Amino acid sequence: MPISIKTADDIEAMRVAGRLGAEVLDFIAPYVKPGVTTGELDRLCHDYMVNVQQTVPAPLNYAPSGYKPFPKSICTSVNHQVCHGIPGDRVLRSGDIVNLDITVIKDGWHGDTSRMFLVGEASIQARRLCEITYECMWRGIATVAPGASLGDIGWAIQSYAEASGYSVVREFCGHGIGRRFHEEPQVVHYGRPGTGLRLQPGMIFTIEPMINAGKAAIREMADGWTIVTKDHSLSAQWEHTVLVTANGYEVLTCSAGMPAPPRSITEKATASA
Repeated sequence: MPISIKTADDIEAMRVAGRLGAEVLDFIAPYVKPGVTTGELDRLCHDYMVNVQQTVPAPLNYAPSGYKPFPKSICTSVNHQVCHGIPGDRVLRSGDIVNLDITVIKDGWHGDTSRMFLVGEASIQARRLCEITYECMWRGIATVAPGASLGDIGWAIQSYAEASGYSVVREFCGHGIGRRFHEEPQVVHYGRPGTGLRLQPGMIFTIEPMINAGKAAIREMADGWTIVTKDHSLSAQWEHTVLVTANGYEVLTCSAGMPAPPRSITEKATASA
């Protein structure tokens, strides 16, 4: 499939979809606390998307080749679950970490984003993993500009994660997005500077590193969707949808309640302004 270069109208539609996806995370944040089930979080998000936003939950019944339909409207990945966790009867407890992955469809366009949440009192180790993973995502985002390469993004993420003592999951990656949930290019979260596809204005893709506290090896659970770390170590993931602009990047999945970019990113932006 060729890479889609979005028009001005396409980009405006993606801004709307991206903002709506982020606003689901703003909405659900107060409910992520000890005692809630992942199924209840899914129900709340589903109702908000369908009844308040008038959006379509993209994961619900999503069935790429080789997979059975995903049965819920969001992904909830807890502790050593890397990605694609299926909401259900699991009760969140103080000390858990959970990734909520949201994708909405508005007027045919997809808005895809995820955040980590600390449930109650998280350990120092869990908090650090979430913070380093957030920094990894933003370091990848900060490399985006016309003429930069996908390898630049991957190296920015990999080098920081590994220098911090963590490992990068290699089997899953970011992806182009627009009218289709998953488009080209594939955006891997490791690589060598200067290698791979060169970025062009109008490209839109996700950057969503999955970082493990232990080894990078993963396995799939019997449900056919949930991915976990083989060594049972904690895993964290953050995701934004990013547009390549004429002179840099624009994050499309922004909202009032989103966490601020790390200081290292804002200081770099200020210095280069």
